[in-house]
Amino acid sequence: MSDYTNNWFAYAPEVWQHLIPMLEERRSFLEIGSYEGRSTVWTIENMLEDGGRIDCIDTWEGSEEHDGTDMAAVEARFDKNTYEATSNTKFRRQVRKLKGRSTEKLAYIMTSRVSFYDFIYIDGSHVARDVLTDACMAWTMLKPGGIMVFDDYLWGDKRDVLHRPKLAIDAFVNIFAEDLTVLHVGNQLAIMRNP
Repeated sequence: MSDYTNNWFAYAPEVWQHLIPMLEERRSFLEIGSYEGRSTVWTIENMLEDGGRIDCIDTWEGSEEHDGTDMAAVEARFDKNTYEATSNTKFRRQVRKLKGRSTEKLAYIMTSRVSFYDFIYIDGSHVARDVLTDACMAWTMLKPGGIMVFDDYLWGDKRDVLHRPKLAIDAFVNIFAEDLTVLHVGNQLAIMRNP
């Protein structure tokens, strides 16, 4: 039985259900920021095709909004939740856990050149410069016709623009405007890489 302490992902499934039919394939997913694995498990159970894989990048050290959180317990819940989801005989899906800073793990994936993704979910650091870096690095690995979703587009104190994702997401969307189509704007912002 899954074990979660937060339900920050509650509003996402309604959006993601509309994105599923837009994907040509659903075999290779990347998630930056996995926490307890709620979005990971939902992806395994609802989006990944049989034989698919999701790569999960997280430090499991927390960030400024996780002050006082027992991150070792958070990581243990991620391990338990994803193990249960992938050990279910109904689903033949894999989780590849990549523990560390997203810049390091994305660079590793980029150099291995073995992964191009159908779907990328960015929900790691909320600091604008980190979000922009994650988006630019991950974009190079998104297949044409693939979808990238940014979480927490409307999150945070509007006065503290450098410590919330919106500034970075807006910058990325404007800079890459010729190469993408905006699919959804709300608490999450979803884009498709133009074929």
